[in-house]
Amino acid sequence: MKILVTGGTVFASRFTAEYFAKENEVYALNRGSRPQPAGVIPIIADRHALGDTLKKYSFDAVIDVTAYNSADIDDLLDGLGEFENYVMISSSAVYPETLPQPFSEEMTTGANSIWGDYGINKIAAEKRLSERVPNAYILRPPYLYGKYNNLYREAFVFDCAEQNRKFYVPKDGKMKLQFFDIEDMCRFIEILLKKKPEKRVFNVGNPETVKILEWVTECYRVLGKKPEFSFVYDKIEQRNYFPFYDYEYALDVSEMLKLMPNVKPLCKGLFESYGQYSENRNAVRRKNLSEYIDEHLKGM
Repeated sequence: MKILVTGGTVFASRFTAEYFAKENEVYALNRGSRPQPAGVIPIIADRHALGDTLKKYSFDAVIDVTAYNSADIDDLLDGLGEFENYVMISSSAVYPETLPQPFSEEMTTGANSIWGDYGINKIAAEKRLSERVPNAYILRPPYLYGKYNNLYREAFVFDCAEQNRKFYVPKDGKMKLQFFDIEDMCRFIEILLKKKPEKRVFNVGNPETVKILEWVTECYRVLGKKPEFSFVYDKIEQRNYFPFYDYEYALDVSEMLKLMPNVKPLCKGLFESYGQYSENRNAVRRKNLSEYIDEHLKGM
């Protein structure tokens, strides 16, 4: 297939471009400000000022990893030539936290106080895409992780494990998180493009959630270590010392599992993630979590 991937230089879009480039002719649309993915044909342009840049191309699929709002959708669609399939990566942030969980695709989307404008803009992007390309596929993942992750999430825990640091967890550490490996997301996109199911919106993710304590333990285990925990019950914003919001949610991914019943075990995904991180540490956008811990929490 001839495939267009938006972005292609950071985390999800980079992995997606390289994944599909193994067996397809893949083009990556980006501004050329970062190194290009391997095996991909770059198209250097801004999606908001495409002009006729893309008009000469015909794509079997467009995988839009970087659409954030309705303008992103409009500007790309206005600049595209012919294409057959369109897949947009949205977010679980489109579900209001007031809805019963697990969230299912049939639930009404709406503002979420945790995610704010990010969720509202993703809703607008979904709506515009569905209006203009009714047969487009929309994926709503939870927390993505895996190779090339530039967010300081599992990388923070790996750093703590390498430095034999005590790990500070919010409250009792039983808050649940739901993850999805970036490779599994690409596998599911591949299935959609081959099977072309009638359903257009899919929650995607691991079917099980994992407690903070379990997730941190798995990250330490990758390095052959076991964490020592300290529990933070003070009224401190947990994002100061922990890489996730104080927000527990779960997606119903049963529709995804009908098409792709097997997903990568978290332990395997974390092992692969650490292997890539250990060789590309500078690609991660670090936050001063350890510095905050040392200044405000050490000794608790």
